[in-house]
Amino acid sequence: MRILLYIVGIIIANVVTASFAPVVAWGFIVPMGTFFIGATFIFRDLVQQKFGRKNTYLIIILALILSALSSWVLGDTLWIVFASAISFVFSETFDTEVFTRLKGSFQKKVLVSGIVGGTIDSALFVVVGLSPLGAGFIPWNALVYAILGQVVVKTLMQFIGYLIIKRFITNK
Repeated sequence: MRILLYIVGIIIANVVTASFAPVVAWGFIVPMGTFFIGATFIFRDLVQQKFGRKNTYLIIILALILSALSSWVLGDTLWIVFASAISFVFSETFDTEVFTRLKGSFQKKVLVSGIVGGTIDSALFVVVGLSPLGAGFIPWNALVYAILGQVVVKTLMQFIGYLIIKRFITNK
């Protein structure tokens, strides 16, 4: 079930991002799928908790392939698919390694690794995919707002996940 939640969460994030315009508030630019991506870092940690680090990397590879395919099927340009794949590989790797090496409770590991992974995902995707270096959807002067908007939402999702895990899931 954890693997299914992780993979379905990623695909839903792609579908929602492709289907709805980004939210623009207080200067921040946040694709709607960002809410789901924030949750997928929590699902990935739950996968790692149950199946271990090595198996988690195999699941990440499967998720990467399915994410790229769904993004391409939804009509994203090859550049956006590439940027998504690059940010996915780096953010999931950092999330996995921080989760593995961090000492403390499961809840703390989920919170910290998710914030690190989400920040890397946001920065890489916006710079590589959306900036003038990539598809050019976001001008240079809006990059910081696009990155910060996604980081804020993903961090909020990590805090919500932290609270849910703390309340309902025992430390294993």
